[in-house]
Amino acid sequence: MNAQAAVTTAGRCEQAWTVLGTVLDPEVPALSVRDLGIVRDVVEQADGALEVVLTPTYSGCPATEVIEHDVLAAIDAAGLGPAHVRLQRAPAWTTDWISAEGRQKLHAYGIAPPGAAAADGAQPIRIFGRKADRVPCPRCGSAATERLSAFGSTACKAMYRCIACREPFEFFKPI
Repeated sequence: MNAQAAVTTAGRCEQAWTVLGTVLDPEVPALSVRDLGIVRDVVEQADGALEVVLTPTYSGCPATEVIEHDVLAAIDAAGLGPAHVRLQRAPAWTTDWISAEGRQKLHAYGIAPPGAAAADGAQPIRIFGRKADRVPCPRCGSAATERLSAFGSTACKAMYRCIACREPFEFFKPI
């Protein structure tokens, strides 16, 4: 590949990353798929097609097909096609891949962002009462919160309530 082709390839992939920053996650529309960390790579293939590598938040994520469609539509609308998506399930997605900006957007949207996942990637199974986890309220910041349900609107979130401001909120569980 000559120097001109390398610059063009790098520029096209860089443009694709920018475009992917505008594709919203269908389940948490406050975040782009890039903020969420599910876009793992963008590579120009030998045939000129862009390959967008995605790692779903979990293997059974019901939004995967919608995300694939939206990613390809955005790449096409930006004139960067042809493109295809490759799903890469290993290593498994972790909430550590959510960008710092993504965590701020979650908080502003009213969802408590996750803390860091365990260093070895394993999360222990814990059985406890409603007041065991103290997740700060994304609205008022109080730590006086209680878990109402281990699951929120999606399996990756839990439902909490702030005792101080009485508002319910979701918590994006660390995985």
